[in-house]
Amino acid sequence: MISDEFDRMTMANMEVALERACQLHPDQFEGHEARRLVAVAILESAQCGRKNLGQLTLAATRAVLRLRPAALSRPESRERRS
Repeated sequence: MISDEFDRMTMANMEVALERACQLHPDQFEGHEARRLVAVAILESAQCGRKNLGQLTLAATRAVLRLRPAALSRPESRERRS
């Protein structure tokens, strides 16, 4: 279980990093799958020892940037922009 692997501060930082990424790009995070992919990037960062809020937020931001082209190419995303 994740909570057994990390201390409370790291867990809190992980949650904040995920929420920050999702608030910055709300249209991309309507679905569970995008949030999950960002959460996985945050988890991998923490497992590698990058546990402070800045490092976790950076991992989340990088994951968002990787997702962005895919989200922009979806037909429903193009319709919203029109």
